[in-house]
Amino acid sequence: MATNVELQKNPSESNMSLLRRFTKKVQGSGILPRVRSLRYAGRVQSPYKVKVQKLAKLAKKAHIEEQIKLGKMAERTEVRGRRK
Repeated sequence: MATNVELQKNPSESNMSLLRRFTKKVQGSGILPRVRSLRYAGRVQSPYKVKVQKLAKLAKKAHIEEQIKLGKMAERTEVRGRRK
């Protein structure tokens, strides 16, 4: 649903009043809220791609646990994402 806002400058109208009129027309059309809502929306990934990413994450987690058991990697002590 593409909505284009188009205005013609009146002969006796200043540039500032044309800009003001354009801004009001854009706000009234609802274009900006729709664009802002879609700004960070991602596509839904295919089930195969989700599965592959999940398997890669599990493999990485298993590798880290193995490295910790062998003493090649220090165990994580701080908790991420929480305030103290």
